[in-house]
Amino acid sequence: MPVKPRILVIRGGAIGDFILTLPAIKLLRENFPDAHLEILGYRHIIALAEGRAYADAVRSIEYGPMAGFFVPRSVLAPDLVEYFASFQQVVSYLFDPDGFFEANLRRAGVKNLLPAYAKIDDSEHAARQLARPLQSLALYLEDHAATVHPIAEDHAFADELLGENDAPLIALHPGSGSPRKNWPLENWIALGTSLLARHPQPRLLLIGGEADHTQLDALTAAWRGAPVLLARDLPLPHLAALLARCRLFLGHDTGISHLAAAAGAPCLLLFGPTDPAVWAPANPYVSILLAHDSDLAALPLAAVQSTVINAVSNW
Repeated sequence: MPVKPRILVIRGGAIGDFILTLPAIKLLRENFPDAHLEILGYRHIIALAEGRAYADAVRSIEYGPMAGFFVPRSVLAPDLVEYFASFQQVVSYLFDPDGFFEANLRRAGVKNLLPAYAKIDDSEHAARQLARPLQSLALYLEDHAATVHPIAEDHAFADELLGENDAPLIALHPGSGSPRKNWPLENWIALGTSLLARHPQPRLLLIGGEADHTQLDALTAAWRGAPVLLARDLPLPHLAALLARCRLFLGHDTGISHLAAAAGAPCLLLFGPTDPAVWAPANPYVSILLAHDSDLAALPLAAVQSTVINAVSNW
């Protein structure tokens, strides 16, 4: 029986970085359907791909002996030498300015290595830039919209959390990795309060991770007793299944916004200091409100409210 060819994609970075790379990974998957495709990265992020249309297997980059691959002429762990050498093609998105990682991969026996890291500029959408290195393999990206594919386990989690309630579900993600990318918290409180006052009353799904606890605490206190579900620090595949049920997602330029769009949720995203032509999800049903002079504090509450009300009035 012939041995399957093996392809390894190495991808660090944050949630959004990974999701923006999914179109490139999909390009590899579609062009080498019989290959074993594996992803090396942060396990809580690459779980979005494991057994979910993209990767046959994943491996955590947060493995102690991996550190030796970033040191010149170090003693390499034998199990990792064997691991890397088992792939016929390695595509690495790791930042490697001194070339130490590349040199050690080649010492480990990697013959076909494609260094794919590039600093994203304003030339075109980030997903297209991330797929550009694959052109050296004669692979050309057509669709740069990322998609995620929750499995039965993820949908079962969403079913259990949401229960039998069929009220429209609106997701809010009030945070980001940078205060400059955040709409003011008092505006989020006012917007959510106005939504909860509508008839029929929607349910709000309040989303946040480790960086968003201050916003989550303030909003849950403001809406105590209202139909608000809290999705705090959820595994990303479970969160994707929840987002797929939402009638609307509201957020900033964040990885969670990319996840919502990739899960198929209609999105209204508030952009300030970053360029949506480069960084906004490329999916259908994504709308952008761009703040004047890149200052999200200057984006009026009334403008966001009217856009949201127009969206929910069409349900």
